[in-house]
Amino acid sequence: MRLDKFLVDCGIGSRTEVKVFLKKKQITVNGQIETSPKTQVNETTDQIFYQGQRLTHETFVYYLLNKPSGVISATEDNHHHTVLDLLDDTARHKEVFPVGRLDIDTTGLLLLTNNGQLAHAMLSPKKHVDKEYLADVSGVMDQSDILAFEKGIALKDHTCQPATLEILSADDSRQSCRVKITIREGKFHQVKRMVAACGKEVVTLERISMGPLTLPTDLKRGEFRRLTTEELNYLEVFGVAL
Repeated sequence: MRLDKFLVDCGIGSRTEVKVFLKKKQITVNGQIETSPKTQVNETTDQIFYQGQRLTHETFVYYLLNKPSGVISATEDNHHHTVLDLLDDTARHKEVFPVGRLDIDTTGLLLLTNNGQLAHAMLSPKKHVDKEYLADVSGVMDQSDILAFEKGIALKDHTCQPATLEILSADDSRQSCRVKITIREGKFHQVKRMVAACGKEVVTLERISMGPLTLPTDLKRGEFRRLTTEELNYLEVFGVAL
């Protein structure tokens, strides 16, 4: 592997930036200063340092974000802040992207990675990946709505796959309720449209899980972290290289 590619993969900068680091003699390979970006290195056995810090090669990175309201699930936008604006420089250098999308006003769990095969597997309808949401609803949902979800809500342009609706609490006097909804698809505004098809309205929506990943209780809104080794092990069920 070329040294400049190794350095970019490690997230210390773009290809242009790492060439500057090399010219400034800030990179050593096995104790020797290297200035050529074309130098061939072994990413598993060579000891490569940047400003005295040893670098560990990683092709793929995985971020778990507790998405806040008001940012969009995109890599760039001319009018709104994106979820990438909330991450660190390494994530941007690695060109991560969100696995699926959450509406601008929807909060909660969002996985971001540069592993396209994993993203495809998690979003494939054939994989039947459960996505679980908590919703505050204007209107009181009842047993008839539960049965409608189980049957498959019919929208104008799509009949949804069977889904699960669990009523967590209801307030008849305020005509409101809190529900947990589990779907296996990710159509545009799907949860909101399913609830609307039952004559109610979603007021707030939070995704709390996606497949084997669950929103950590200690991850505050707007915060992110790398996936843990245990969480990466969970993703092995998708059968792609991590």
